[in-house]
Amino acid sequence: MSEDLQQRIHDAIANPKNLGEMENADSVGTVGSPDCGDMLRMWVKFKEQDGKKVIDRATFQTFGCETAIAVASVATELIAGKTIEEALSMSGEDLSAPLGALPPMKIHCAQLVEGALRSALAPQPEPAKPAPPPAERATTLFDQLNAATSSERKVKVVLKTPNS
Repeated sequence: MSEDLQQRIHDAIANPKNLGEMENADSVGTVGSPDCGDMLRMWVKFKEQDGKKVIDRATFQTFGCETAIAVASVATELIAGKTIEEALSMSGEDLSAPLGALPPMKIHCAQLVEGALRSALAPQPEPAKPAPPPAERATTLFDQLNAATSSERKVKVVLKTPNS
């Protein structure tokens, strides 16, 4: 990765925008795989503006690498004020553009953010089977990650500082 991209990612992680759950969100989207550990959840709140329904605010929570955090942070800023159609037309490349071109091994981070956005904004098909009672649902991203792992498998989270 270029030094410029690394610095932009570092800056986004040092001061992430819109990180965390949103109370009273109008829509929530989750993507990823508990098996590999990359997961991202995005909350979206809408408002009426000039007779259109637009994104007022979006927040995120992720189990992913620094690049996924940075892309989600800049993406939540980019989509504010956009209609659903405008936001859905954005690609992972569009959502990560403020950071600069991502290297090939980090493109999946932008795709993860794009997937969470699409999950939150796209019309949801009718479920094939009834949803489990609320007491059985994992309520947080962390709960979902832990619920998907068996007792024999462990997930180790390692936080790295820029100097390590």
